[in-house]
Amino acid sequence: MFETLTTLTSAWNITPQMVLIIGMGLGALTILGGVAVLVGERNPAADRIAASATKRREQRRDFGLLQAPNHDPKGIWKALLPGDMKERSDLSRKLSQAGYNGPHNLRNFTLVRVVLGLGLPGVLLAVLLISRVPDIQLPFDISSRVSEMSNGTIVRVLSVLIFLGYFVPIKWLNDRAEERRMRIEESFPNALDLMQISVEAGLGFDAAMTRAGNELAEIAPEMAYEFLTVQRQIQAGRDRDAAMQDMAQRTNVDVIRSFSAVVSQSVQFGTSMSEALTAYAKEMREFREVKAQEMANKLPVKMSVVLASLMLPALILISIGPVVIRYTRFFAE
Repeated sequence: MFETLTTLTSAWNITPQMVLIIGMGLGALTILGGVAVLVGERNPAADRIAASATKRREQRRDFGLLQAPNHDPKGIWKALLPGDMKERSDLSRKLSQAGYNGPHNLRNFTLVRVVLGLGLPGVLLAVLLISRVPDIQLPFDISSRVSEMSNGTIVRVLSVLIFLGYFVPIKWLNDRAEERRMRIEESFPNALDLMQISVEAGLGFDAAMTRAGNELAEIAPEMAYEFLTVQRQIQAGRDRDAAMQDMAQRTNVDVIRSFSAVVSQSVQFGTSMSEALTAYAKEMREFREVKAQEMANKLPVKMSVVLASLMLPALILISIGPVVIRYTRFFAE
């Protein structure tokens, strides 16, 4: 066999080392293929266990929709969390508007702020201490740069790092809440039209909202989450008006706040839900058209500023430039 292998390598002009490498590669591919086949085999028992775990995960998620009261913090959290109940409520509401509705989001967000506020200055202090050790050389010539910093510069840099670590998460949270609010505001008219069609087809209000949430799960996940959250809270025994008001506060969108008021009034006075949704959907379409016209009317004003800033220097150069050149040549002679 060795003579045959030698003959083949000589005929194909392949070195024995290359043959060894090819053999190792084929062996590795064979092993990976066998492992993939073993892993890919379906196990009915494992599938049932995975399905039950998914169901328990969904139940835990549903339980998390009913938030516990915002009690006063205890222990070390009393020093970290805001002491005022209103500040904690505002921060919790801002987290909900950003899409974070877990039971420990306030604690986790505060912990992130504290870690960043203390961690960034701690990194700088660690670099300062390490740079003063003679046997340790930091990469990118950090030691020399840090050693040139005066005490006043170090204090200013530490202050900036503390400010960034503690307040940048608030800015990030506000931006995320605003982005989510805009996505919900843009997707709400379509969701309302879908609810109107479902109600006119004979579904009840709760069933129509559930159907709209399921249909919008991939297109508008934020709007679908809000609709399904309201229905799960109602199924858990919460009053519909309270659930709708909670959705309005959680989204911070004016049209949803008005929608909650329309639904509450329709239920309270016994009017037709289909007629109420039809009238409100018409108002939403008119509102969307008026908003588009408003944005179109603002466009010339915004363009005038840009055009003036770009065209005015060019016009000045065209009108005054030849005169300046002529006088420059005249006095140069």
